[in-house]
Amino acid sequence: MGKPRVWLGCAVSLIFLVIAFHGQDLGQIGASLARANYWLLLPAVLLYFAGLWVRTIRWSSLLRAVHRCAPRDLFPVVTVGFMANNVLPLRAGELVRAYMLANRRGVRASSVLATIAVEKVFDGLTMLSFMLVASLSVALTAQVRHVAVVAGLLFGGLLVGLIVLTAEWPRRWLLDRGLGRLPARVAEPVGQAAHTFLDGLAILRRREDLIAVAVASLGAWLLEASMYWVIAEGFGLGLGPGTVLLVTAVANLATLIPASPGYIGPFEAGILLALAGAVGIERGTALSYAIAVHAALYFPVTLVGLYHWWRESLSWRAVRGLSAEEVGD
Repeated sequence: MGKPRVWLGCAVSLIFLVIAFHGQDLGQIGASLARANYWLLLPAVLLYFAGLWVRTIRWSSLLRAVHRCAPRDLFPVVTVGFMANNVLPLRAGELVRAYMLANRRGVRASSVLATIAVEKVFDGLTMLSFMLVASLSVALTAQVRHVAVVAGLLFGGLLVGLIVLTAEWPRRWLLDRGLGRLPARVAEPVGQAAHTFLDGLAILRRREDLIAVAVASLGAWLLEASMYWVIAEGFGLGLGPGTVLLVTAVANLATLIPASPGYIGPFEAGILLALAGAVGIERGTALSYAIAVHAALYFPVTLVGLYHWWRESLSWRAVRGLSAEEVGD
């Protein structure tokens, strides 16, 4: 994991934190945090883990084309991946998930990474659907509309690209053109990795499986949005369904910005953009709410992930030097 990119991510986080805290009354933020009802964190966290379980079921469905893995066996891998995203730079959790299945379950890493890519596309499209529904009851600001347009182009383009790669002639043309330019000793392992990656996209050929993944994505994110709503009740914000969907979508799309581990900075800025910008909630209150939501998203799953990391006897030394090329097949 390159140090320059790590420092760049930290710098990005710092910039967004400066933007989020600029002109804020720290006393007001502290008072808002002190008044909150933290008993509601318990049902909120339970809703989050229910959503995580639905994500695990979805991933099990995505993996079915390359390896049958029961959700109960995948749940520890999912929590370790989320933990790694929270404590390691550059979204290392996705590589850690591939590493665990490749080295502990015998699943080809390239295929695992393909299923994770499909996951991310469906997550992004679900966030866009949330924004579309929210727009029926909330007046979106120009900034929020720009976020929606960029995300729509990104995830729509990725989905089309992945579907095209499942067809026989585009993948054959791409592999022939790409591998033909490489030396023979390099072309063979790269070709094997490319073929196993494309095998992981097999689910995109079956309409019924696509529908199932879309429904699971919607269910998982509605559970997480419910967590946002419960915590908002603890702060007395009284958010309507459309506002909750908007906050969930913008906050999570903001985490696509490369930043420090745990998405610190962009996440808070995303909630401010939705609550203070589009809904008109006072910035200090919105920021205190963002801090509470981020803590609820960060600490419980990190602790559970660390527990499963310990149970699996995984090595920090091995993961620290991990890259996409080193995950291995």
